[in-house]
Parts: sequence; structure tokens; C-alpha cells
Amino acid sequence: MLVAADKFKGSLTAVEVAERVTAGLRGVRADVEVEALPVADGGDGTVAAAVAAGFARHEVRVRGPLGDEVTAAYALRDGTAVVEMAEASGLQRLPDGVLAPLTASTYGSGELLRAALDAGARNIVFGVGGSATTDGGAGMLAALGARFLTASGEPVGTGGGALAELASADLSGLDPRLGSVEFVLASDVDNPLTGAKGAAAVYGPQKGASPEDVERLDAALAHYAKVLDASALAGAPGAGAAGGIGFGALLLGARFRPGIEVMLEVLGFASALERADLVITGEGSLDEQTLHGKAPAGVASAARAAGKDVIAVCGRLALAPEVLGKAGIRRAYALTDLEPDVAKCIADAGPILERTAERIAQDYLT
Repeated sequence: MLVAADKFKGSLTAVEVAERVTAGLRGVRADVEVEALPVADGGDGTVAAAVAAGFARHEVRVRGPLGDEVTAAYALRDGTAVVEMAEASGLQRLPDGVLAPLTASTYGSGELLRAALDAGARNIVFGVGGSATTDGGAGMLAALGARFLTASGEPVGTGGGALAELASADLSGLDPRLGSVEFVLASDVDNPLTGAKGAAAVYGPQKGASPEDVERLDAALAHYAKVLDASALAGAPGAGAAGGIGFGALLLGARFRPGIEVMLEVLGFASALERADLVITGEGSLDEQTLHGKAPAGVASAARAAGKDVIAVCGRLALAPEVLGKAGIRRAYALTDLEPDVAKCIADAGPILERTAERIAQDYLT
């Protein structure tokens, strides 16, 4: 049996989900063979999934989204680095959780990429998601050697709001090593940089942006793309990912791919799938978003193609059985089946998930 689930956001990491499911299964059948392969779709938890799969964890000090120093990590194995932008520039890195939609910067994400290059990475998987930022990747590019100047020749301020003052951009100082690495932008969203489906309009409010802030950020990002003579690239799929850091990555020559597809390759899912007779996947909430590039949908698609049955665990289930079936999921078990109080499910997710796994074992292993 293969446990390939994502995190239950706010309660359990992907590693903890695998541990709890394994414990529940073995509580009913002590002899059951379980292989755990925690997965992620490029967002927060991506580095942890890589480390669980055997990558080495490397920690570096970088700038957080508001310029304070934080300890961030990337994963490395055999020349392949997994870099997670949320490690440096994610919402969890905001001091005291105070949102800063106009000023949060991706500079630290650029420092993480540079650290991976320093460590000898020849292939970089850049997982983006969970960002605190809407700066179009300008901070990241600056950390890698780009210069963004105002009309008076001064560096522009940090964050997306300051890009309205951008007068000129010089990318000639970008780290030359970027030209010799295989660079993949891994994301579960394919939004463009600007417009009604762009980074500011769709995701800005989650980062504290008011309607006025959204307008300001969208205009600033459009201006930024124009100054860079890259307005066409701004419309490319993935350019709007993680506050537009996808646009910055595409400028660096990154190739956009669905995050879960990339991560399943990196984590060695195909070989683990060959050894499994049943796959358990899942995440905190199985809902409409799950069907659009999230980890459980990617796992189920790959498993179905290999002729393997898939069942899912989740905190909350908002998909009908027929929808699950079309996605390749035979059945889903929700924590709320055992504990209707959502707050209690979040607080006691571990023990409830173990009990849920016991139900799975009784249904499939006895």
C-alpha cells in the first residue's frame, strides 16, 4: 500500500499525514506493508516532501518578505535542487502575521535560488505558492543581479506597489549560471500576470490587498512588464503564480509545468506506484480546487493510468462520489465523518486521522 498524500493545511504536514495513516492501518493489520511518499504540488511543504523522499535539507539565512532575516531551506540531491519560494517569501514569514500586500518582496526567494546554484545545482525545480508577495518576482530578480531604477536613477522600493515608479530595468547583471541550468517553474495555477485573472486580482485579497490596492498592484505589474518589454510574456500561463513570481521565473528562462506533475517525477512516484496494490492520497479539503492541479488529483490521475485503485483521506469532503470517480478516486474518507465539529477536527486531526485509517483497513484489508 502506498500513502501519497499532501498536507492537511493548518493541522498536519504531509509527513505527519503519512505517519498517522500508517499507524491506523497497522492498528488493524500489523503485517500490512505500507510505503510512505509525502507529496506536494509546488506550494508550501514542497521542500519537506523532497527531504522525506531522500533529498538533503540545506538551510540558509535570507531576507523575509519584509526584509528581516529568516532561516529558509531548499532540498538537493544529485544536482537537482527543489526550491520553495514560500520558505523565504511565504505568508508564514510575515512578522507577527501582519499582511503587507504593497511592500512584501521576493528578494529572499532569489537568495535561495542563488544558494542552490552555489551548492552546484544543475537542475532547479522552483515550487511557487503560498506567497506573501505581489511584486512580479522583481525582488527575486534583484537578488540575482537585476537592477530596477526610478527616473532619478535610484533603486525602486520593495514590493509590488513600488513598481509604479519603475523607469528602467537592467538585466545584464543576472547570475550567468542561470543560463546553464534546467529551470522548471512548478505551480498549481496558470494565471497570467495581470488582468481580471491576474496575480493581484485573484490572489491579492488573500494577502491583505484592498480593492484599491488590487487596482494599484495590477497597474504597477502591467507597467513593470511594459518597462521590461515583456508584456507578451505577462500573459503566459503561470506568469501570475505566487504574486507574479512566475513571471520573473519565466523571464529567467524557466519552463512552466504543473507542480504536482513535476513533484511526482522528482519524488520517484512511478517506481513506488509499481510496488503498490492500493494508493491512499488526500489533503485537508477535497473540493473543486482539488480537481485543478492539486496533489490528490495528480496522484489519482497517475495511479489510474497505471491501473491502481485510489482512495482518499481528507479533513472535509465537498465532492460528490461521481465527481470523485471521474477524478480517479474510488472513495474518500473525511475526518468530519467521525467528528462533525470542524474546529475539533483541526485541533485533533492526528488521532482522528488514525481512526479514519482504521476504517480504511477494516474496509480494504480484512
